[in-house]
Amino acid sequence: MSPAPGEPTPAATAPGASALRERVRRLVREVAKFGAVGGAGVLVNLAVFNLVRHLTELQVVRASVLATVVAIVFNYLGFRYFTYRDRDKGGRTREMTLFLAFSVIGLVIENGILYTGTYGLGFDGRLESNVLKFAGIGVATLFRFWSYRTWVFRAPAAVRAAKEAAEPVREPVASGSSAGRG
Repeated sequence: MSPAPGEPTPAATAPGASALRERVRRLVREVAKFGAVGGAGVLVNLAVFNLVRHLTELQVVRASVLATVVAIVFNYLGFRYFTYRDRDKGGRTREMTLFLAFSVIGLVIENGILYTGTYGLGFDGRLESNVLKFAGIGVATLFRFWSYRTWVFRAPAAVRAAKEAAEPVREPVASGSSAGRG
């Protein structure tokens, strides 16, 4: 018999389904906050990049590295005090060291794409530089999201323990000819 209209289905009320919904809801919220800070960081990055290119004679990749460093500082403040403010605040030295290390890897990814396009493929116009810069930011952002949430801004131990407790225990499946025999 099916439930009355408006009543939850048995599958929707199962503990595993509600835990999964909660995990998805938290992930969507985290991605939205990461995107808000990251989007503002992209604007800072591109603004500083174009300002430096317009006002100085600095080479394109050097201007980009400078802009990326300014954006890294901006993003750290946004991630620490907005996106991941509920995460473990212990070990700030460790956090900042890891953030800096992963940010430098992201900087290399981002500016490696710009360098390759500019010096390897000859795309050195202002529009081309901005397109390459934006593409580099996009690829580096995927790496940064994974590394920051996994290693830098870790969930508090209580949240990790609750997630592990909500995970269903999977029993190993018997295989071979002895399965089902008594």
